[in-house]
Amino acid sequence: MLDILGTALSLGLLIYLAYRGMSVLILAPVLALLAAAFAGAPLLATFTQIFMKAAGNFIVLLFPLFLLGAVFGKMMEASGSAAAIAHRTTEWLGQRRAVLAIVLACALLTYGGVSLFVVAFAVFPIALALFREAGVPKRLIPATIALGAFTFTMTALPGTPAIQNVIPMPFFGTTPFAAPGIGIIAGVVMLGTGLLWLGWREARARAAGEGFLAAEEPEATGPVRQAIRERAHGEGFDTAELPPLTAPQATDRPGFAVAILPVILVVVLNFAFLKLVIPALDTAYLAEPPYGPATLGSVKGMWAIIAALTASILAVWALNARRLMTPGKTLSDGANASVVPIFNTAALVGFGAVIAALPAFAVIRDAILGVAPGNPLISLAISVNVLAGITGSASGGMGIALQTLGDTYLEMGAAAGISPELLHRVTTIATGGLDALPHNGAVISLLTICGLSHRESYADIFVVAVLGPILALVVAILLGTVLGTF
Repeated sequence: MLDILGTALSLGLLIYLAYRGMSVLILAPVLALLAAAFAGAPLLATFTQIFMKAAGNFIVLLFPLFLLGAVFGKMMEASGSAAAIAHRTTEWLGQRRAVLAIVLACALLTYGGVSLFVVAFAVFPIALALFREAGVPKRLIPATIALGAFTFTMTALPGTPAIQNVIPMPFFGTTPFAAPGIGIIAGVVMLGTGLLWLGWREARARAAGEGFLAAEEPEATGPVRQAIRERAHGEGFDTAELPPLTAPQATDRPGFAVAILPVILVVVLNFAFLKLVIPALDTAYLAEPPYGPATLGSVKGMWAIIAALTASILAVWALNARRLMTPGKTLSDGANASVVPIFNTAALVGFGAVIAALPAFAVIRDAILGVAPGNPLISLAISVNVLAGITGSASGGMGIALQTLGDTYLEMGAAAGISPELLHRVTTIATGGLDALPHNGAVISLLTICGLSHRESYADIFVVAVLGPILALVVAILLGTVLGTF
């Protein structure tokens, strides 16, 4: 009984203290040891032999992808490419389709691997001007950015280099293009639901005579700047030269074709390496020390993304050599920006490993696996989504779920005739939803950048980033159950 109480107390404190802004690098090990203490487990052994091993294994598996993704995003930001894509997209669609323009601008950037934080900084000043011109309420900006950046491009669309689409690969032996048909349909559901809601909200505002309501725009000074600085630092970004909340001039940006090419290369090269280049290599050495024993299938997904991101970083550099005045600093800033996110997620994985080692977890595990025992997709979706909600992190919730139950779901899927690819896609889609509850770091960051409060804008974020993805998850499970993987 005490171990169950300790586990519940640890999870409750994790939610509350993370929402209050305390670093999970501190919370995860301390609260894991609190749960272990209630269970009577040896604390030092729990920390070194369970927590640290699980956290370290996660970093070993995925550090290259966090590193390359952060560097690519920083290069896109510093070169002006991110701003150029956002500007041109909004110019094409115009103020009559202000919401759609901002959603698509965010989607293009995040599908190409640009981080959510960079996208929010690049797109917000554009959205501010466009919504003012179109007379769309400013309070809808956070939900509009969230729809394009936090939902379908992060979890559903096949081939996305988002970490949420990468973490399941070593657990299920899959690739970023797992179950592409189901992913695309789920993405359409998220996008369609979000656009319908935002369109309805805009129409109601117009009917009520509500316009942009341009109060003072958030300045990059004073309390707002300090709040942004603190949040940026928490996300692992260098805050010494915080980007201004104003769009760069056109002369500072590349043309659209130059800006979008590296984004296209990420996806195209990922597919090419995966399907053509890597399978043609002689990889017999994987069966021998020190490289194995391993199979090509277990590493080709990771190799393909690493190669694609590396080539795309070089492409950004080559295409924007004159704009990247200090490329060494840009690379260093990107590398530094990768450290805090991966260590945060690894700490949550370590927390999950400790919980999984406690006697209380058997009760929790049996309860989770007992949900729809004939269809493991349902309990998989529930466990990932709930854990993402508890931790306020899509990658953290996924990491805990796969660390503790990944092998079990793989076995259950095989017994039920469910492919690893379908397990992969349901897992990624399930990370979206409850992860965007009010204590989520990305939600707080976005509201801070936009200078708006939870009271003003969170209800719309909830619909597009929580309810929409959960609806898409239900659709994905139904399609996978009835039709299998496609």
